[in-house]
Amino acid sequence: MIAATSLPHQFNHGPLESSWQQALADAIADPAELCAVLGLDPALIEPAFAAAREFPLRVPRSYVARMRHGDPSDPLLLQVLPTAAELAPAADFTIDPVGDLDSSSAPGLLHKYAGRALIVTTGACAVHCRYCFRRHFPYAEQSALRQGWQPVVARLQADPSIHEVILSGGDPLSLSDRRLTQLTDELQTVRHVRRLRIHTRYPIVLPERVDAGLLKWLARVPLQKVVVIHANHANEIDEQVRRACADLSAAGATLLNQSVLLAGVNDSAATLAALSESLFAARVLPYYLHLLDKVQGSAHFDVDKRRALQLHRELTARLPGYLVPRLVREIAGEPAKTAMAGFDP
Repeated sequence: MIAATSLPHQFNHGPLESSWQQALADAIADPAELCAVLGLDPALIEPAFAAAREFPLRVPRSYVARMRHGDPSDPLLLQVLPTAAELAPAADFTIDPVGDLDSSSAPGLLHKYAGRALIVTTGACAVHCRYCFRRHFPYAEQSALRQGWQPVVARLQADPSIHEVILSGGDPLSLSDRRLTQLTDELQTVRHVRRLRIHTRYPIVLPERVDAGLLKWLARVPLQKVVVIHANHANEIDEQVRRACADLSAAGATLLNQSVLLAGVNDSAATLAALSESLFAARVLPYYLHLLDKVQGSAHFDVDKRRALQLHRELTARLPGYLVPRLVREIAGEPAKTAMAGFDP
């Protein structure tokens, strides 16, 4: 554990907690405003409103600032702009593609894999990614926060096989530092838990969240800490993101990245290679490249498995092995992620 008095000086440069909360509250939620800010064709607005009725638009302004003005094909814009394609029916695309609800062992606790359990901490996110595999998830009934942390912690206490706890959501960093502290204080009472893994998109889409308060909380957690961020394109990684990642690393976290292979966004070997290089320069190791989870409303992002395997082969030829993420698919009911490389396409 790092005492508060020994925290590195760089932990003191971050904005106050209220600053990230204000930035979050100021996120763009109106398709017309997003199109106006980026100088996009107004014809995009009506279908965006129609799709947003099913899954609302939300995107921080600092993330929008990284998009190319006037470009409807910008890879960051494509991840967040609602489109008519989301409303088209698609065979084999469902509301729970990875079997989350079948793996619930307590409200807000998912137990899919040996030795690990996942806490659905909140339904709130800084950004609404259009391919989100939990876009239909019943957070009102299945968020651990709804009943407080004690029922989830009691379930963890009762299962000594669990050595790693994953904080997910939504996005766990949507919680205040106070609530995060309450949760990790409770987790420290579970003696067989050794590792804390945090799945978050905040360092990418709203790096202001990685402030002094968050870093002090993280540094004080005595468990081994892994922060898995989520970036899909090198254009997402700017100087503020790099600084946030450096600070998370200095707070004692191992940094990994998981991406989703998305048609029109990152489905080229050159784009994926640039992402891996940018991540590593930011102290983040590429971890997983997911084939799309077939959630209802996301079929237009799907990349054929044959094409995915070819891209992965090309990526392997371009990069050293430690910069090549594992190509995987999550299949409901399987005991682990299914590695796709080497499969018959």
